Amino acid sequence: MPQVLEFKLPDLGEGLTEAEIVRWLVEVGDVVAIDQPVVEVETAKAMVEVPCPYGGVVTARFGEEGSELPVGAPLLTVAVGSGGGADEGAGSGSGGAGSGAGEVESSGNVLVGYGTGAPVARRRRVRPTALTAAAPARVPVAAVQAAAPAAAPVSAAAPAASAPVSVPGAAPDAVLGPVAVVSPLVRKLARQHGVDLRQLVGSGPDGLILRADVESAIRALEEGAGVASLTAVPRPEAVTESASGAVARQSAHRIPLRGVRGAVADKLARSRREIPDATCWVDADATELMAARAAMNSTGGPAAGPKVSVLALLARICTAALARFPELNSTVDLEAREIVRLPEVHLGFAAQTERGLIVPVVRDAQARNAESIGAEIARLTEAARAGRLTPAELTGGTFTLNNYGVFGVDGSTPIINHPEAAMLGVGRIVPKPWVHQGELAVRQVVQLSLTFDHRVCDGGTAGGFLRYIADCVEQPAVLLRTL
Repeated sequence: MPQVLEFKLPDLGEGLTEAEIVRWLVEVGDVVAIDQPVVEVETAKAMVEVPCPYGGVVTARFGEEGSELPVGAPLLTVAVGSGGGADEGAGSGSGGAGSGAGEVESSGNVLVGYGTGAPVARRRRVRPTALTAAAPARVPVAAVQAAAPAAAPVSAAAPAASAPVSVPGAAPDAVLGPVAVVSPLVRKLARQHGVDLRQLVGSGPDGLILRADVESAIRALEEGAGVASLTAVPRPEAVTESASGAVARQSAHRIPLRGVRGAVADKLARSRREIPDATCWVDADATELMAARAAMNSTGGPAAGPKVSVLALLARICTAALARFPELNSTVDLEAREIVRLPEVHLGFAAQTERGLIVPVVRDAQARNAESIGAEIARLTEAARAGRLTPAELTGGTFTLNNYGVFGVDGSTPIINHPEAAMLGVGRIVPKPWVHQGELAVRQVVQLSLTFDHRVCDGGTAGGFLRYIADCVEQPAVLLRTL
């Protein structure tokens, strides 16, 4: 007989305690292989595909796309065993879930930053071909439930999913999988708007009530076409006037602070609370820097490798400046009341993505030349836009470079990326009138700004650092001393 095993949201590392479901990669009734990715989740650090350690038939999914789950909450259940297409010898031993069941294989693989679970004493594989031999790739849930001796255990972390939900027009036991899976987020949304879930017919599998069903009921209520039994909880509203003079009320749009956006909000707020920051800035003539970059990229042909970007040159200038002014490559230990100067430069750079502003980190930037830094920046930027960055690639920075010039602005006073001590901001490089060699000329000018933690150094050090940066921008040959 098959066993119904519960797979819980694993520990994703880096102290993360929750994740948002972005996209399910499997449906109820699908046959999955061991270590097959089953769901894509977003944490405060990165987008992650979570693999399932079991092979079998998916009998239930917990949580809808857009909902948040804590680590340890049920993620899905899988029917595993000889009755569901497992190995013939699954009846021996006692390593699985459920009393009297045979030993069930789990991969036990642990990925960097997140894992599928702990290893088991004995490793055996479920053959997906055996599962598909008795049924199509999509197996009816009712058939799996009839064969399973017991329902999958439910974690105490998800009490909202512990009771069946009655759905009009469906059989009393018509719930998704062995337990009801109405999301806590759906229940909360319905409760906030006074929506009676018993009056709704779910559009999900087996009549499951989805978030879209509740939102549809709320919209119908607001448009005056709702069910009489539904009463809305008052919400903040914005009042607008139409062309005819009639007044229309629109509900305020609420955006949850979670995932990457929530993590950024927490970090920026903490930076403002803890760090006494100050900002200094200077205009610099970047004409020679642009000419030097053009010369680098015009020689050597295709064999010379990828072109060197302006950001890579500025990053290399930063590492040279930090070698001269190590105070700015440090952090403050509040408990010990100490300034900790760091030996390596892990250079973060701000990158705008569809999921918001994130800061990938170039490791050991002090040991790289401009070409190497540029190649790593390009790799990390591509991974960031695709949502493939790992938590390790988003943490551990010691200094941040912020090129806000790409947004067409000249200057800014950036917020320090806590717990770092400084951030260099770079504005757009544009032609401006400039006094060059005693005469007025049109030159390529950029504004540089440095926001620094006033606890780690005084204005003289910060000014010296920024002036060295500006000197290297104006006369790139200055860097030859450190190359």
